[in-house]
Amino acid sequence: MKKASVSEAKAALSEYLSRVKRGEEVVITERGHPVAKIIPFRTQGPSVDERRELARQGILELGKGKLSHPFKEISPVGDPEGLVLKALLEERENEN
Repeated sequence: MKKASVSEAKAALSEYLSRVKRGEEVVITERGHPVAKIIPFRTQGPSVDERRELARQGILELGKGKLSHPFKEISPVGDPEGLVLKALLEERENEN
């Protein structure tokens, strides 16, 4: 993990962003104290190793990879008379 003062980060931001793009983390310090961390942006959730660590800490319970029977057969609830939409529209009307 690379550390950089605010002034260093401002002067060489492109360099630090390149490091982050390669997977490194950069800690920004102010007067020697950490104030921020620049980390790679991910569009997906935690990695396998991160999930295992969260499970080890008791924060996350790992699944078995299969959905249980009730979840497989859930079907959408029908509203042929449109009562749900009618109630929603009435609620919105009453808010104004």
